[in-house]
Amino acid sequence: MSYQFDWSSIPRAWPYLVEGLATTGGLVAASITAGIALGTVLAIGRLFGPRPVTMTVAAYVNVFRSIPLILTIFWFFFLVPAMLRAVTGDPYLTVGPIWAALAAFILAESAYYCEIIRAGIGSVKTGQLSAAKALGLTQWQALRHVILPQAFRNMTPSLINQTIALLKDTSLVYVISLTDFLGAAGKIGQRDGRLVEMYLFSAAVYLVLCSFGVWLVAAVQKKRMGARA
Repeated sequence: MSYQFDWSSIPRAWPYLVEGLATTGGLVAASITAGIALGTVLAIGRLFGPRPVTMTVAAYVNVFRSIPLILTIFWFFFLVPAMLRAVTGDPYLTVGPIWAALAAFILAESAYYCEIIRAGIGSVKTGQLSAAKALGLTQWQALRHVILPQAFRNMTPSLINQTIALLKDTSLVYVISLTDFLGAAGKIGQRDGRLVEMYLFSAAVYLVLCSFGVWLVAAVQKKRMGARA
């Protein structure tokens, strides 16, 4: 039995696919921006904070790195609204799927970015922090102007790799009925009876996006090696 491919669903449903891709892109962009910002704060706190802070950050990182991301999404969509209703007494209080997904991605990704940034700071020679302080800079000024710029340059490939993983993880939002790119493709495929074509097309789009990320990592690493030569 031969399967007859029909790709006509793709151009007909292109606006809906673009809308799903915009949702995916928005989730990735917001999660990267807020995740890196929070991850930087967490990394600095874990490296330079007092012991209670370092222990709290370590616990935070271990929790979110140990729990499946899909479970974190469930928490923010089902458990957090229930807790808020119990606290506020408002029986109608809820959290929309987009906000639940954003909260889950930002908090989970910040744990991974924290470890990447912590390693990036550790890759900078320790003497540079002492030298910056000897020149009259405070520890925060030294981190901001001397250590972090070098650290981010060193960890750029790791940050891009984590972003590639985040792009693929956004497909998990189907569990809270949020329509991302893959979800849009699946709905169109079910509607038109062309799931094979739509999932193949989705795979091709993800392959192109992730391949660009891989190429970008290789380009950054090649540039770094050239600069060292």
